[in-house]
Amino acid sequence: MISKELQQYLLREFPQENACCEWKEMKNLKNSFAGDEKNDVISYVSAIANMEGGHLVIGVQDKTLEIVGTDLTKFNLNAQSAVWKLIEHCTNLSSEGLSINEYITEDTQKTVWVIHIPKHLPRRPVYAHKKAWQRVEDSLVEMTQERLDAILEEPIFEAKDWSAKIVPNATLADLDELAIAKARVMFKKVHASKIPSEEIDAWSVEELLCNSGIMIDGKLTRAAIILLGKPVSVFKLRPAVAEVTWTLRDEHQEVVDYEHFTVPFILTVDQILGKIRNLTMRELPGGTLFPDTMKQYDDYTIREALHNAIAHQDYTLQQRINFVENPGYLYYENGGSFIPGTLQKALATKGPQRHFRNECLCRAMVNFNMIDTVSRGIKKMFNEQWRRHFPMPDYEIDATNKEVGVKIYGNSINEKYTKLLKENDTLTLEDCILLDAVQKGHRIS
Repeated sequence: MISKELQQYLLREFPQENACCEWKEMKNLKNSFAGDEKNDVISYVSAIANMEGGHLVIGVQDKTLEIVGTDLTKFNLNAQSAVWKLIEHCTNLSSEGLSINEYITEDTQKTVWVIHIPKHLPRRPVYAHKKAWQRVEDSLVEMTQERLDAILEEPIFEAKDWSAKIVPNATLADLDELAIAKARVMFKKVHASKIPSEEIDAWSVEELLCNSGIMIDGKLTRAAIILLGKPVSVFKLRPAVAEVTWTLRDEHQEVVDYEHFTVPFILTVDQILGKIRNLTMRELPGGTLFPDTMKQYDDYTIREALHNAIAHQDYTLQQRINFVENPGYLYYENGGSFIPGTLQKALATKGPQRHFRNECLCRAMVNFNMIDTVSRGIKKMFNEQWRRHFPMPDYEIDATNKEVGVKIYGNSINEKYTKLLKENDTLTLEDCILLDAVQKGHRIS
């Protein structure tokens, strides 16, 4: 890429500095890699790792991301060997997910490094210069006692699959019969090409649960309770919270109605979605007609967003999943970090997601036709909004507070946007996302 193209790429992939992203000039990497504490690479790697992980972009001008380059001529390391140097200088830094991308501009021969930094391991803050660092607003500071305590007191099972843990004293009597029946129907649908329907019908409940991955050695996992448990069985998951709260708000954001829903989620998802007032749309503001009448919200999109919240909720945070119905849009919010890291990564991925927070739960939801694990769900939601000429979903990723929110629009914002999508069949999804950013007043390169 030439300098301008690289700058535009970086602005698109790393649009703002925050606790997960830092831009630094560092024109001479030999002096800046492990030099003055608080101002060198290893200090910033420590700070980013001690939050949710993220990215350090080296060789760019602050504020503008103009390419200034970093001098590697006196730095006897390349991008690959520098990874091991980081591990050497940063105590407790994990090698899993740690990598460096090197870009050299074709026109000016300037070098830019993007260091991808994993989140700290559970209960193991990352140190540089024998100190743990963190970002506070725009400043790099020595870690506060509050943040250090939060890391040191993390649940011991956080690095493992919480949903795969066995529930003590749980038996088949804790499961809902209708939920089991639906699970069997969905399992047959998913595996129709591999397993004869008659064979699945002949399975005992235990065999169905074992083949679905939610019973291990004859014992029920937490995933089994979440998907198939009777409402009373949810108490066996304490202190975790398995609950979705539906709220209806008016145009003034006043609460009009609300209801709490709990397990079995394989059944209660339909009850939750049944609350939505999914109106039939015939005409947009300004007289722009749809080719055909359609529902305000696409069935796939609203179901996928809720299933994703259930699948990827961090149940150790003891939070409810929020599902808010507003005039013109739906809002979903669940606890936990956004596993792909950024929305751009989620949309650009070309293969299955590498790992899941709740592997056991996710695999069962795949077996019951609730989600997929090839990372197409989010992209398909964007494509469905594109097909309907509606605004793109808005993702709100709060790494500090471990919250992920998504807004699904059920009406238009700007008639010009709708007209462009209807009349121009050469647009790409990226074009539509950029046009959507314009209509919402968001910053683009």
